[in-house]
Amino acid sequence: MKYKVEFSQIVRRKMKDLKLYLTEQFGAETAAKSPVLILEAAKSLADFPMKGASLAALFDIETDFRTLYVKHNYLFYYIEGERIIISEMFDEREDFMFRLFGIKTGSLD
Repeated sequence: MKYKVEFSQIVRRKMKDLKLYLTEQFGAETAAKSPVLILEAAKSLADFPMKGASLAALFDIETDFRTLYVKHNYLFYYIEGERIIISEMFDEREDFMFRLFGIKTGSLD
């Protein structure tokens, strides 16, 4: 079965912000590459929905979220019927577990 991949408004906004940031920092050519790679990886979930790692297995928490690491970013998604909902995206430097679940994973500074 082929799933339909959908992006939340949050992810759409973050993709636009990423492209603007990359354009300012590295130029238009580089800015065009990363978002395309992220979108291609996300769309590959239509055929391979279990491709991303289960957060439940990684962090021993109760959740249906899965994560896919692409080009310095983590995509968070869940499967709902025949749809893949990509609900959030974080840069690899962000503490996504704290932002998503309030679980601190960094050092005790």
